[in-house]
Amino acid sequence: MYQHDKRTVITLDAGGTNFVFGAMRGCEYIIDPITYPSHSENLDLCLQTMVKGFREVIGKLEEKPVAISFAFPGPADYANGIIGGYLPNFPSFRDGVALGPFLEHEFGLPVFINNDGDLFAFGEALCGALPEVNRKLEEAGSGKRFRNLIGYTFGTGFGIGIVVNGELNRGDNSCVETFCLPHKLKEGIIVEEGVAVRAIKRVYAEESGDADHNLEPKDICEIADGKRPGDVEAAKKAFAEFGQVAGHAMAITAQLIDGLIVIGGGITAAARYIMPSLLAEMRSEFATIGGESVRRVQMEVLDLDDPRQFETFAKGNSKKIPVYGTDRTVEYDDMKRIGVMISKLGASKAISAGAYAFALSKIDHKD
Repeated sequence: MYQHDKRTVITLDAGGTNFVFGAMRGCEYIIDPITYPSHSENLDLCLQTMVKGFREVIGKLEEKPVAISFAFPGPADYANGIIGGYLPNFPSFRDGVALGPFLEHEFGLPVFINNDGDLFAFGEALCGALPEVNRKLEEAGSGKRFRNLIGYTFGTGFGIGIVVNGELNRGDNSCVETFCLPHKLKEGIIVEEGVAVRAIKRVYAEESGDADHNLEPKDICEIADGKRPGDVEAAKKAFAEFGQVAGHAMAITAQLIDGLIVIGGGITAAARYIMPSLLAEMRSEFATIGGESVRRVQMEVLDLDDPRQFETFAKGNSKKIPVYGTDRTVEYDDMKRIGVMISKLGASKAISAGAYAFALSKIDHKD
């Protein structure tokens, strides 16, 4: 939708260690990133750094940007640009900071702030997976089109964003979350304890008996690949359990939202070990009291990164059915289906594209 737009939006990747400033046009970066320490423990220095970085970006542009738009950790009242609450990576913001109004005053531009899960999903919905899948469906001669998307980020936490009919669902309290859903394998525990960097490290330690390891998910993936010394089966188990627990939570949301699922984040580099158990969980069954089996996700769940499954996804099960009392027939595709895929943009670019598209959608809606 905004892939060919000529307007420029300033973006920011706001981490607790570094701020990475940039600018986008047409969902693509147009300047080299500018990086400064975030000084997250010192509010005055942190805000001064933001102003410095944004001014430097503006100085590199040939035309005036139309907005500033970026992701920032919550809790927050994103609609009003206010950050505040328990922020482990930004302790100086805990008492509440009117960040959006501050930046609007400094730059005379509209400022839009969201969380990274929301912007990841919005970027994939408007500039990434959703238009790409619909284009491929059209090329395959399918009449099926998708309008809804659920975006998940696998990383230090388990993030989510939901886009319905092209609109980002921010909820009434800026509090659409998935981390606090139930853990599939640990009663009374939140799902994020099984779907995060720390979960992979913990399960590898438990399965290998190496409680003191200093391995990161990348290292554990290399062990699973046989490229690094270690317990291969424990490494594979760590990713398989991750997928199972993630799939359990994702099945809940998929059945309620009924849209494509796109997954991003560095851990997706180990998708070959995660996706089999994730998909198996989403395709699993529950039972009625009478003993009947019921699919927990009523739609067919297909892996869109598998060419054969994408072919099934595109083809569906179309047939002609008669119109009662006439000699007419109509096409009916009775295959309810959703697809799961790994982000091709990558989480960082999808988040920036989402920030870009969100700003323009708000400006266009206001106009």
